[in-house]
Amino acid sequence: MIVGFLASCTTPLAPSHETISPVASVDETSVLPAPILQAKSRWLPVRWRDLPGWQDNDVTQYEAWNAWLKSCQNAATANAYLCPEIRRLSIATSVEQRHWMMQTLQPYRVESLQGPTEGLLTSYYEPVLEASRQWRPGFTIPLYRPPVNMNGKSPWYTRQEMDTSAQVKAQLRGLEIAYVADPIDALILHIQGSGRVNMLEGDGSKRTVRLAYASTNEQPYRSVGRWLLDQGGTRDVSWPGIKNWLARNPNRLNELLWSNPRVVFFREEAMSDTQIGPKGAQGVPLTPGRSIAVDRASIPYGTPVWLSSSGPEGAAQRFQKMVFAQDTGIAITGAVRADYFMGWGAEAGDLAGRIKQPLQMWVLWPKSPR
Repeated sequence: MIVGFLASCTTPLAPSHETISPVASVDETSVLPAPILQAKSRWLPVRWRDLPGWQDNDVTQYEAWNAWLKSCQNAATANAYLCPEIRRLSIATSVEQRHWMMQTLQPYRVESLQGPTEGLLTSYYEPVLEASRQWRPGFTIPLYRPPVNMNGKSPWYTRQEMDTSAQVKAQLRGLEIAYVADPIDALILHIQGSGRVNMLEGDGSKRTVRLAYASTNEQPYRSVGRWLLDQGGTRDVSWPGIKNWLARNPNRLNELLWSNPRVVFFREEAMSDTQIGPKGAQGVPLTPGRSIAVDRASIPYGTPVWLSSSGPEGAAQRFQKMVFAQDTGIAITGAVRADYFMGWGAEAGDLAGRIKQPLQMWVLWPKSPR
């Protein structure tokens, strides 16, 4: 299930009683401010009319403003002094919200320090897995809590060492949170960084919990898809494609798994509301279709961003919408780079796996920042 995805994949036209038109009181001819330099990016000021799709879309749909309110839950969010106004405007009309944005914010095109304005959009999601609290036939793949202090070793042991070394296994004993059935599903969980599990408890009861990111073994991340391509074994490196390759080459399972030495350790979180996403690196829940992971050296957490890219591969829809920098990731580096949070479950995973497209981004920054 993808909460809000279909509504947010491409922003629909506003209702007829709130037809979107340029706000006459906003001066689109005044002198633009100076560029803003970040550690890994340069922001170039532009006019609102330069944002692809800005004039045609209802940019302040409920889930977009709600994602902004979530960023305001963190006092360290970018330009937190605007949050009282953002909260007040949560009950305003989309026309009033749009007018406030154009009066208060200045759009800046994000480009690299070397000049290119086009980057890369990928997508991620929250897997949903079946799991057992205890080892049992069919559920034999462990997911671990972090080892205490990791014996001062950094980086810690590789995935292969964790699977094969009796000494390392001894250090992991008792840290198992859950067991899953499929090693590739476990690998997907490690790569996505968090997930939901339908946990079968020792007494036979079942409940849904979240396994949230806690830490890693600090080993480098290596793409198993890249490894497969280098092997020449398959050109389909989607997760279904990888599983199909393994069905034909079951004796190469460990070789595939060990090509990525990085392992994620988890912490268990109760889920009181299954409609709330996992917390991103900003510390606030992610919103499907409205949260992105960014490089913090390019865009600060909590910043509203106008995103323009093609949608999932094979779809006619484009992404031209307002999103929020609320997360980061080890592979999300560079000026014009974003990972789009798709939601949770199999459908979200399918869509996320079909996104790897060129990207342009504009940050929406206060005209008079404090």
